Amino acid sequence: MIGRYLLLAFGLCALVIAFVPSDTGTGPAPASPDGEQQGDLSLNASTPASADWYAGTHTLARQPDGHFYADARVGGTPLRMMVDTGASVIALTGPDALAAGLSWDDAQIAQVGSGASGAVFGINTMLDEVEIGGMVRRNVRAVIIPQGLEVSLLGQSYLSQISSVKIAADKMVMDAQ
Repeated sequence: MIGRYLLLAFGLCALVIAFVPSDTGTGPAPASPDGEQQGDLSLNASTPASADWYAGTHTLARQPDGHFYADARVGGTPLRMMVDTGASVIALTGPDALAAGLSWDDAQIAQVGSGASGAVFGINTMLDEVEIGGMVRRNVRAVIIPQGLEVSLLGQSYLSQISSVKIAADKMVMDAQ
C-alpha cells in the first residue's frame, strides 16, 4: 500500500517538474470560478506575481507518513496540501479545485506532464490568492488534476515567493522575513 503511494508521489513529482509551458500564450485557457476563459498563463504573462509580505515564520510538523502538510487557503477556501519542494507548481485535486470555486470544461483538459504511470492530464490555471500561516501570495501558477491525484500539492510556484523553507529533524519552517 505504501509502495503505491510512493509510486504515485514520485509520478506526481515528475509531472509537476516536467510541467513547463511550451509556448507563450497559445496553450489551454486557465480555469476560472465562472468557467470563463482567462488570459495568458505563460511565463511571459503580463501580470506578474505579487506578494503581500508577512514578516514571520510558520512551522509544520512532519506527519507519520513522513510528509509535511500545510493548511492553506486558496481564494479563501481552506485546503490541506502536501508540501512538495520538488514540484514546480501547485497541483490541485479536482475536488479541491471545485471547493475553491474553480471550474473547467472537459475540452480544456490537456497533457500537462508525464508521471511514472504515463501521461498526466489537467488544466493550467492561475490562483488569485494562496495563504499559508498568514503568508499571502497572489497570482500563483497551478494545475488542476481532475482525476488521479489524491492530495493537492504545494509546489514552488508558491514556495519560491517566500524567503526560505528549511527542514530540520521533524520540522519544516517557512520564513517570510
